[in-house]
Amino acid sequence: MRPFSHSQPPSQHPIEAESFRLIGEQLDESRFNAVELPIVKRLIHTTADFEYADLVRFGNGAIETGIDAISKGADIIVDVKMAEVGISRERLGKFGGEIRCFVADKDVRAEAQKNSMTKTAAGMRKALPFLDNSIVAIGNAPTALIELVRMIKDGNARPALVIGVPVGFVGAEESKDELMKLDVPYISIKGRKGGSTVAVAIVNALLMMAEIRRISELENQRISKLDFSNR
Repeated sequence: MRPFSHSQPPSQHPIEAESFRLIGEQLDESRFNAVELPIVKRLIHTTADFEYADLVRFGNGAIETGIDAISKGADIIVDVKMAEVGISRERLGKFGGEIRCFVADKDVRAEAQKNSMTKTAAGMRKALPFLDNSIVAIGNAPTALIELVRMIKDGNARPALVIGVPVGFVGAEESKDELMKLDVPYISIKGRKGGSTVAVAIVNALLMMAEIRRISELENQRISKLDFSNR
């Protein structure tokens, strides 16, 4: 059987391929294992910032858990529309998952006004029925991550993976620190850096790895059938 590699994308534009080659020349790839490296390189490619190699944090089997969740059709819940439009619906759809974003819903706006909270926090509260076994990606709003952490601590939510990478000077670093104290799989960025594009980059890297794994598994099945028929 062919070994499963996480690092070979199904297809890659020549410019993108050259970008990743240049990243590989400057990055000490030995610092990361086979599942971490594609995400680290995708983060650097998205941000043009090698510091992300020092800031990214993976906790509690996050990457394999995320790939498994995608393969089983997990939904992806995001805090803002920018993240929603950046995630590859085509790749996610192959596994049966959906992207869910509630921040623009009228009832979310009303809930936020009623309870003097941000729309992103209210949107995360509305997402509660969908949180278990889902992947939650938060890149814009620390208040959304704080609300999610609260629901997890209260035992009301158990997502498969939390990608908590909000950016900013107020609450971002603190919300990520609280996430990294939890006993849940997480991918986060230490400090103030992050953002929706960072969250999207991580999700799309996971989707690509899930697709590569599926292709590898199908190829191994095909080879096994050929071997059996030739006996």
